Amino acid sequence: MHRGAILGKPALPEHAAAMLRELSGDTHQVLTAVCVSFGEHEHACVQQNNVQFCPLGDAQIAAYIATGEPLDKAGAYGIQGIGGVFVQHLAGSFTGVMGLPVFETIALLQRCGAAVPPFQAASCA
Repeated sequence: MHRGAILGKPALPEHAAAMLRELSGDTHQVLTAVCVSFGEHEHACVQQNNVQFCPLGDAQIAAYIATGEPLDKAGAYGIQGIGGVFVQHLAGSFTGVMGLPVFETIALLQRCGAAVPPFQAASCA
């Protein structure tokens, strides 16, 4: 989400370029919801991240779009791929921006009584 607008997957390269220009040099939010349901148990949470992009020039945007990566990514970038080079600062969870917030998911599974790895001691209030 950027300035109140939800940024989905771009339909065309031109749409991706417009999104990237909008995100350039600014901070946007990535919200990821997770719901775990098991038997009688159902728990959910929304994980929020603030992602700050470095300023992008037209040549950088064009080169990135030429890779094809932004066309199947919400917000027109993948933090886990080439688009990660644009991320100047991340306040939150890398896995949450990537797609599935692992820490919160494990906590929800615990709340449902599921067995989780013994080294995980998550708590999702």
